[in-house]
Amino acid sequence: FLDSLKRYVALPPETLILPSHGKVFTGLHARIADLERHHAARLAELYAAVTAPVSAAELVPVLFRRVLDEHQITFAMGETIAHLNYLLHQGKLRRTMGTDGVYRFVRS
Repeated sequence: FLDSLKRYVALPPETLILPSHGKVFTGLHARIADLERHHAARLAELYAAVTAPVSAAELVPVLFRRVLDEHQITFAMGETIAHLNYLLHQGKLRRTMGTDGVYRFVRS
């Protein structure tokens, strides 16, 4: 996702954006910068929370600080795993499988 944003920087700033949800807007470059800052902050929060071997399920509350219903928890888990995989592929985290079959993440 983050890498795909770079493809849109070449478009003019006044490009009309028709998102799949939310209102139509212009100001593409500012929105890209906001998204990059937001995800950088979230990645930093998640990385800071990995102080001992921890599962994705245990880290969901780091990114989502409210009570989630059953529908929301599915999306929250997916987003948490995506962020963890990003940090994993950057070499900042390692993933190990416990004897219980659960993957846990630790700092590299």
